[in-house]
Amino acid sequence: MIRIAIRVLVVGGLLGLLLGCSPLKVLNAFTPGDTFNKTADLSYGSDPRNRLDVYTPVNAASDAPVVVFFYGGSWSSGSRSDYSFVGEALASRGIVAVLADYRLYPQVHYQGFLDDSARAVGWTREHIRQYGGDPQRLYVMGHSAGGYNAAMLALDPKWLAAVNMKPSMIRGWIGLAGPYDFLPIENPEVKPVFFFPNSPPDSQPINHVSAASPPALLMAARDDTLVNPERNTGGMARRLREEGVSVRELYFSKPGHGTLVAAFSRPMRGLAPVLDEVVAFVQGHEPARVAGH
Repeated sequence: MIRIAIRVLVVGGLLGLLLGCSPLKVLNAFTPGDTFNKTADLSYGSDPRNRLDVYTPVNAASDAPVVVFFYGGSWSSGSRSDYSFVGEALASRGIVAVLADYRLYPQVHYQGFLDDSARAVGWTREHIRQYGGDPQRLYVMGHSAGGYNAAMLALDPKWLAAVNMKPSMIRGWIGLAGPYDFLPIENPEVKPVFFFPNSPPDSQPINHVSAASPPALLMAARDDTLVNPERNTGGMARRLREEGVSVRELYFSKPGHGTLVAAFSRPMRGLAPVLDEVVAFVQGHEPARVAGH
């Protein structure tokens, strides 16, 4: 009972911090360091923001599945260092995690952060074997604005084409509270990023769904007040199904928009089984293995 009470107090305190000022880095203090080997500050481009970290599972077999993660922040804030708990969570379950920074507004507008995201995935496919990952078992994942980035790479072929890839080279994509259909833009912070009121329809992930789109896992907070879950997650899921694309759609009652990604951290996993769902999705979409290999 005492341990349960302490855990409740700790989680309650973290929730208060996260809801108050979103210091996700506080969760890293509760993140163990013995489940992964981290290779930090790898360059995938010429800009100082073109850096990424790789989290490789300890004692992992070679050719592990790989998830490239993009964080949120309205395309105007964020740092991969705040999300070490995501890298640890994935590595602890046998997945090589790649956490990438990308250029932000006002340095770039739409499309600059997508150019960077594509380059990060291209780098991963080319180099990840050196870090225990299998480039044939590659997934992209993102939260909020990062979910948008992941969606655009998976759905609009032009982004990966710039790094000599196709969406079919991605085994699947995972969106957490992602904005996929948000015109006209209402958030004043986001308006200049997408040239409001002249935001291009081509910027919307939902407009790029096709029968060739990779499978998707879409998760959202049921009461998300920042990114409407019915229009975005629900609308994207319906559109994918209309095209015959495999999609798993989940809504959770306990977390909010920000704490949905915080549920990857060990103290807050009781909020929603996001880690279990990601692992199950990856395991369920593995490529067929040739006998003897």
